[in-house]
Amino acid sequence: MRDRDEIEALLARAAIADRAAFDDLYSRTSAKLFGVVLRVLNDRASSEDVLQEVYVRIWRNAGRYNANGLNPMTWLITVARNAAIDRLRRQKTQPTGDVDVDDVALADPAPTPEAEMLRGAERAQIVACFDELEAQRAEAVRRAYLEGETYADLSARFDVPVNTMRTWLRRSLLKLKECLSR
Repeated sequence: MRDRDEIEALLARAAIADRAAFDDLYSRTSAKLFGVVLRVLNDRASSEDVLQEVYVRIWRNAGRYNANGLNPMTWLITVARNAAIDRLRRQKTQPTGDVDVDDVALADPAPTPEAEMLRGAERAQIVACFDELEAQRAEAVRRAYLEGETYADLSARFDVPVNTMRTWLRRSLLKLKECLSR
């Protein structure tokens, strides 16, 4: 049995509240989903919290997964990514509260000159790779992965079907990955 089929079977069993299947699903997928959440949030503690929320969502909604030929990992990754984006949006809208001067570190938060030089070189490489993409596709990638827009938002903005937007993003990310590895 292929890994994909096994994950689909575990989701089906989790949908009927099979805890052993859910434990197995967690052990097979948690590292990948944690990586997805961590890339969005860039904070380990928040990512661990969100990962817990993700698996609560999966437990509650496993019955909604429909084995329609799509990879079940795609569904799981979408749940994780959306939960991480939701957390980002909540963080942006929450007030920061009063800060006591004694609680603030006095270290200079500015990057060192060496770090700034490396960041500049990486930025230049990323900009060059984005320039290799078609303008609309580059804009869609920026809006999806830097600003957290959903597939539905992007498909409406660019007046294309949602599945076309998914294809744009997937192919664009593959091109970026190839470019950055040169």
